[in-house]
Amino acid sequence: MSHIVTVGRKHALYLPRSVVEKLRLKEGEKLLLTVEGDRIVLRRVPDFFAEAKQSPKRLRLTPEEVERASEEAQRELLGVGDA
Repeated sequence: MSHIVTVGRKHALYLPRSVVEKLRLKEGEKLLLTVEGDRIVLRRVPDFFAEAKQSPKRLRLTPEEVERASEEAQRELLGVGDA
């Protein structure tokens, strides 16, 4: 799915209604913007607290496992730690 959008006042980008509806985006929701070469990529930022509330409480993680998962998520979402 591709759409042409216009850069507005104060460099605002307005998403087409069809995109907002397809992704079920809500006003005020946070998106992660990354620049990949000459591309702008928007990704939904996971709400870890909401996901944690909905997930089964069977897992017991050590602090080391939590740290490892956090570092992996940062690399994946933000490119932190990439050489």
